[in-house]
Amino acid sequence: MLQGLQERLQTAWAATTVADKCAALDALIPCYLSLADSEALVLGAAPSCAEIGRPKQPICVPPADLPQRRAIDPAGRAALLHAIAHIEFNAINLALDAAWRFHALGALFVRDWLGVAIEEAYHFSLVAELMQALGTNYGDLPAHAGLWQLAEETADNVLVRMALVPRLMEARGLDAMPPIFRGFQGVGDKPSLRALSVIARDEVRHVALGDRWFRRLCAQQHLPVAETYRGLIKRYEAPWPRPPLNAAARLAAGFDAAELALLQAQ
Repeated sequence: MLQGLQERLQTAWAATTVADKCAALDALIPCYLSLADSEALVLGAAPSCAEIGRPKQPICVPPADLPQRRAIDPAGRAALLHAIAHIEFNAINLALDAAWRFHALGALFVRDWLGVAIEEAYHFSLVAELMQALGTNYGDLPAHAGLWQLAEETADNVLVRMALVPRLMEARGLDAMPPIFRGFQGVGDKPSLRALSVIARDEVRHVALGDRWFRRLCAQQHLPVAETYRGLIKRYEAPWPRPPLNAAARLAAGFDAAELALLQAQ
């Protein structure tokens, strides 16, 4: 099964179409379920982040060049769902990349992030179905590459990756959920609300995994958690959490009240 894990993880990482990526993730599920936390892994070195498999579409543009997306009409809902689908597809790749690139942390780390990748693929499928009902497919609209840019910048340091991807960028997604929910509630879009409820629930757990590994790595290196986190945001010029923060979701994901107060005041 270990040999199968290596081959299937590499296949999923490299897949360049949505269909191939999702099929490869389905093939990874038996490996994920059978992987013992104490199992010794040798998966080989991951290639450059720039080589990870992704579709030719969507075209990626700077975030400032994207139009504002609101759920007030079908076109606006399709655009908003497309943006969410893009985040979910990138989250698949981010989790696969973490599992492979940083597998030296052990089977528990690999298992954690394989599980995230599998769940992100399910989220993507939920949103893709909603988009298709509105006449839109993933890749039809432009998107931005900010999330993956951070992956490339943190490819050599797992502590920084955990800080700036799950604990920063994905946690910002928790903050974005309440206004997104309100937009879909305002137009009575129950199918989208059901899908978003699943995504919001699971994303708390994904951020919590990043928080847990970040704290563990900080402890191993005798680094203070909150100060190290803020310092890395500054050093990498990453976007700060933008108030209002979703305090309930962040607390459930492992942030403590003192750190949230500091981030709110930033």
